[in-house]
Order: sequence, then C-alpha cells, then structure tokens
Amino acid sequence: MPKNFLCIAAFFMLACNQGKNDNNAPVAKKQSLNVKMENSHPFASVDLSPMDMSYFPVDYPHIKHQLQDLPIMRIIYSRPQKKGRTIMGNVVKYDQMWRLGANECTEIEFFKPVTIQEKKIPAGRYTLYCMPRKDHWQIVLNKGLYGWGLDIDISKDIDSFTAKLETTTTIAEYFTAVFEKTPTGANLVFAWDDTVAKLPIAF
Repeated sequence: MPKNFLCIAAFFMLACNQGKNDNNAPVAKKQSLNVKMENSHPFASVDLSPMDMSYFPVDYPHIKHQLQDLPIMRIIYSRPQKKGRTIMGNVVKYDQMWRLGANECTEIEFFKPVTIQEKKIPAGRYTLYCMPRKDHWQIVLNKGLYGWGLDIDISKDIDSFTAKLETTTTIAEYFTAVFEKTPTGANLVFAWDDTVAKLPIAF
C-alpha cells in the first residue's frame, strides 16, 4: 500500500477522533468552569432583581454641577423581570398588596415639600407600596423605612393616591420607575410588561 495513502488515512482518523472529543469535552469543561465561578464568588451574588434609583431632575447626579439646588425627589427600588410571564393579574395580583418592585421596600425621598392630589407631603423619606386594581393603582405612602417585601406597619400610612393606568405596545421587561416632567411638576411613572401607571406630583 502506498506510503502516502497510509499517511492520509492516519490523518483522517486522528481528525475524526479529535472532532468527537471536541463535541463532548468543551461542554463538560464549560459547565465545571461556570459552577466554579459561581461558587467561588467571595462577596454577594448578583441579584436577579437589581436595585436601581431614579431622580428628578432626571439624571441629577450627572447634571448637579449645573444646578444650584438639591434634586426634588428620587426613588429607590428593585427591578423584577417579566421572563415571559403575564404580570398584571398573575405575578401581580389584583386587590392584593404589592411592594412595588422586589426585595427591600420601595422608598421615595422628597428633598422639598410636594403636593400629591391636593395633599401636602413634607420633605422626607418614605416607603411606597401599592394595591393594584384592574382600572387603577392605589399608591400608599408610609413613614416606615428599611423594611423587606411587605413587612409594612400600616399604622404608619400617611395617605393613599390614585395612579391612572395605560396599556402600551412597548413591553417593559424590567419593572421600571422614573419621573417625567409635567407643567405642574412631574409624574412618577411605573412600567412593567404592557402596563404603565402614572402618579402626578406637584411642586
């Protein structure tokens, strides 16, 4: 048998065996690497509902050198994900208290007095939670702080306010809370899935 033919056959067999090993080995190696990375993380693991903060004026930390005053307000909240689920009436139950996010209680801070639906709210830091209805959200302002989930003392409720709902074709994968400017102040806007709730705040 010609020597060249033997060389070609040997090379072909070696390549096939390497291909078979390549199909199996990388998967096992990748899995073990991922497990090692997750288990060896020396500090807190990454939260699936990350905490976030929104300001009014929007992006205040980036523009504060242009301004003379403190911001009007900010909200601190955690951001659960839709993950293919129907949110309203399913993940968020109608007529049941909801923390307006995830993890720690959602908090809002007013750096100056504001008015919400004709009710004067002093400057300060408060907890927010919600009673979702099919046609509106009832947003509750509470004096308690530093709670988790719905660990809320309702005896510290200050007042509740009606947020109007809108349905949108732009789907919000992450629960989102932001401020949008209005002629009389700003709306506190909550968005998740295809639902948007707006609470007007005047100042």
